[in-house]
Amino acid sequence: MPKQRSLRTDERTRGEPSKSARTRERILDAAAKVLNRNGYAGTRLSDIAALAQVQAPALYYYFTSREELIEEVVMLGMARAQTHVSETVAALSEDATGLDRICAAVGAHLEVVLRLSDYASAAIRNGPQLPADLRERQLVGQRAYGDVWRKLIDEARAAGEIHPDLDPRAARMLIIGGLNWATEWWNPNRGSLRTVITTAQLLTRQGLAAPRQDP
Repeated sequence: MPKQRSLRTDERTRGEPSKSARTRERILDAAAKVLNRNGYAGTRLSDIAALAQVQAPALYYYFTSREELIEEVVMLGMARAQTHVSETVAALSEDATGLDRICAAVGAHLEVVLRLSDYASAAIRNGPQLPADLRERQLVGQRAYGDVWRKLIDEARAAGEIHPDLDPRAARMLIIGGLNWATEWWNPNRGSLRTVITTAQLLTRQGLAAPRQDP
């Protein structure tokens, strides 16, 4: 552990990443790919080392255990998903409606888990497989991400844009659950990401929208 804390201090204070920092990042990138592909039970340090192009014993210079390495991947994945969604929504114009903001979040979530980040995809796909203690820590980040969605739905509901018969919590869980399941079935050879995003946004908008008021 002391070596790891020292390395992180180096990363914060140096303008350019050190060789050790670059190697550590390469190991994390490899771990995210292996975890995303093989799942928690099938993730082996030897596979990570081979993909990262380091000797397997070298992994222990950066991480004290397989679990510590996987935990960092999962935590980074949740953080990256939340950051991408939050930044996408924040970039919308001020006249965007509540439903516009929710649909932007839908698109951003699918972008980050299906194309932009192996970390985010690995975190979402492997959450239920994690050991109880690691799962509990992962849920902290997951709940923080859920709060982003809770706020979006609550704001749209307060503005009268959400169907009054919908339960906000159930709606939120069904939307996020459906989006997360896309990591299991989406195949880029059978449909573009843009098509999947458009479909998900249409389903979300029409499913949440309050009834139109005739003049």
